[in-house]
Formats: sequence, structure tokens, C-alpha cells
Amino acid sequence: MNVTEILQFVDGLVYQHTGKHLDNVQKAVVKGSCEGDTYNEIAENNHLNKTHVGDVGGDLWKLLSEILNENIKKSNFLSTFERLNLESSPNSLLNNVMINSNNNNNFCHTQTFRNSQPENQENNKTKSSYHDLTFAPKILKFYNRETELKKINNYIFNQKIKLISVLGLSGIGKTYLVKRFVDLNLDQFEVIIWKSLNFPKTLDLLLNDLLKISNVETLYATSLHQYNETPLQKSLDDKLNQLFAIFKEKRCLIILDDVQNIFMKGEFSGEYKPEYQNYQNFFTKILETEHQSNIILISQEECAEMRCFNEDLCLINCLKLSGLNEVQFLKNMGLKDEDSWLNLINLYEGNPFYLQTIANSIKNIYDGNVAEFLAENKHNLPLITKDIQARLQILSKKLSSIEQQIVLKLSNFNQPVSREELKIELDLSSTDFINGLESLQQRYLVTKIKEAKILFKLVPVFQEYVRNCCQN
Repeated sequence: MNVTEILQFVDGLVYQHTGKHLDNVQKAVVKGSCEGDTYNEIAENNHLNKTHVGDVGGDLWKLLSEILNENIKKSNFLSTFERLNLESSPNSLLNNVMINSNNNNNFCHTQTFRNSQPENQENNKTKSSYHDLTFAPKILKFYNRETELKKINNYIFNQKIKLISVLGLSGIGKTYLVKRFVDLNLDQFEVIIWKSLNFPKTLDLLLNDLLKISNVETLYATSLHQYNETPLQKSLDDKLNQLFAIFKEKRCLIILDDVQNIFMKGEFSGEYKPEYQNYQNFFTKILETEHQSNIILISQEECAEMRCFNEDLCLINCLKLSGLNEVQFLKNMGLKDEDSWLNLINLYEGNPFYLQTIANSIKNIYDGNVAEFLAENKHNLPLITKDIQARLQILSKKLSSIEQQIVLKLSNFNQPVSREELKIELDLSSTDFINGLESLQQRYLVTKIKEAKILFKLVPVFQEYVRNCCQN
């Protein structure tokens, strides 16, 4: 089990039980502990305070001990994971997590009785269902996404779309939407696997996971025999053939979350990092191969394989999420002045993460009085909290130099601007200008407005971030 796999697994456990991913210090503690570093060495290598690193490590081991029902310390972290034999027998640790998590059904293996023709007992079939939702979030409440849920249902069950992308800004609710769909349709698929690419693996390692979790040696003996293969061949092509044999034989749903992490920084949107280039072939093969399964990609940015260029022939579709427009979302957040809530939602574009963050600030500084917060904001501009700034900083670092130039120039306009006006302000070739503007739309940072002329503008929260944090 390598460091990336351990990081990914620990991140999934922590997110499942706290609703938060590992922060940078926690990641450094896990990585350093895997490599045998002391807390002092971890602190020095990552330019951190030694005492803080030790405190974070202690809290993390305590949390993992509670989750796994094991006495986990820095000194026995690796040996405990090896003893639990996660890599060679993934189900054992996952089942252990499930038992000690009050049976949250993170991973289940159930026998499901299905009868398509109840009056004819000879047609009854008993099939196995395999659900690995270890890295999926637990949903406590779900708000006002019924329209989007119906679209996903229509894509999968009516239009038979093989590859679906759920796209939008960080915090907009993509992952929760897909998890809600999964929860409502568990009995519609024989295999459901949720994988996070927060710490992405190469396609070869991802295929290993998919084939292991699907238990190909037993569940799919028929389909593998048809292809005359043995499980987990060394060749990438062999593994793909095995997986697509499964996709043909069984109704599978595979969810890949945080797909944007396989794309390069400093380039236009959707450019694959060299080590993940094979994912492009995988996504293409999903569309070009005959099978009965579905793959959902969740991402903050688009790549070419997520777009349909011929709608009449297309087996792919995108669902681009906008913000919520529902005051019910702010219930139980400790806010007052309910008449002002819709104004707050509009100010932050209905982004659930932004709203949760600003709600905490309003509680702490304004005692929950939304009207007071809005009254002090005379220019009706969103306040950029440190948490929002941290999210947008990560996003802005992914932009190419051409996109950065366009963003900086667009941030100076208080009103939407035409393409011609914007281009005059920039020293860019037509090719760079068009590619940059299109890429920013594919990152959901620039909005196109159709009026007498086509106009463009930065999304308001990002525009305010650029004005406050990115100007020289």
C-alpha cells in the first residue's frame, strides 16, 4: 500500500465521519508518518510549527482510533494498516469501518431478490449487489435539487446515457446531488462503486481497485470466462477488457469524484497531467464500447470527453449546476432576519459552501443579524472570508497565464462587457483570447449573457476575490 493510497483512504475515513477533508497539516502528518519521519522532521520539511504538528497528529490518531476501533498511534500507524491487510483484502477493513460507524452502509454485499415477471417463478433471479460507498459523503439534509435529480434519472434510465458529467464551482453541491441520486437508486444497479480522485491514482491502479472491489473472481466468473481471461492481468488493456466485460454482464454505476485533480495547473481547462493521460482513453472507451453500465464524473472543470459534439449520436451528457435559490437552506444556521435571507443567497450566488461560511461569520460578528450585515455592505459586494479565499486561491492557481490576463482585465469592469470591448483591452492573439475565454467558461468562472450583444462577466464572488486578493 503506497503513500497515495493511504492518504486517500484516511481522507475518506475522516471526511465520512467529520464532513471535512484532511487539511494540509494532516496530510503532512500522514505522509511523514508513512515515511518514518519524526514530528520535528515533518514540521521542518513542510515549514510548520513542531508543536502544532504534534497536536494535529495526536488528534488525528485519536479520531482514526475511534473510527477503526484500534489503538492507533504514530508509532504503529503503518503496522496497523498492514495488519488489517487493506490492500490484499479491501473488504475486511471496509467492513470493520462499517461496523464501527453504526452501520452507515459504506460498503455492503447483499443478496437481492428480483422478479421481473412475478407471475412466472421460473423467471425469478437472485443476484448479488456490491455497493462500495466508502468515499461518498453522508447526507444529513438535501435541498431543492429535484429538477437536477430528474435530469440524472432521465439521462440514465430513459436516454441510456453512458457517461454523465456533473459540473460546477467548488461548493455548489455536485457531490451531494450525485450521492442523493445513488441513495435513491441503490436497487437499480448490481454494482455501485464511488471513487474519489482527491489524491488521484494512475488509471492502472484505479482499475485494480475497481476489479478487486467488484470481486471479479467470483461474481463475474461467467463474463471473464467468456473473454478467456484471468482476473487482474498485468496489461492495462487486459484490465480494461475485464472491466468492460463486467460492464456488459452487469448493470454497474461508477462514480469518479474530484476529476479536476487529473488535469494540469497552468494550462487551459481539461488538459490531462501526463501521468493521467490514459484516463482520456478510458472515458472515450466508455462511449465507444457496447455495455449496460453508467459512469458519472464529478468535476470543477470540463475536458473534451465531457462534451457532446453531435447531440443526435451522443451517449454523453453534462449537468451544469447553478446555485440554490431556497431560503430553507439557511434554516438551523442560527441566523435572524429571515426577510433578508434571499438577499444573502443572491449575494453569494446560492453557493452552499459560501453561504455556510458567511453564515458562521454573521453569527460570530453580527450575532446572526443578517440585516445588519447587509446594511453595512453599502456596495452590495460579497465579503470574501478566509475560507472562501482559500478555496478560490486553489482555483486561481490552476489558471493559465492567458486566463489570468483575461480575469484581471474582466475584474475591472463593473458591468458585463462585450467580446470586442474586452479584446481591445488585452494584448492577446485572437486564438489565445478565444481559447482563454472559453476555458474560463469551462471552469465556471465566466458567465456568458445573451442580450442584443453577447456579453461576458466574472462570477461575482470570484470577481471580488480577484479585486481584493490578486491585484498588484
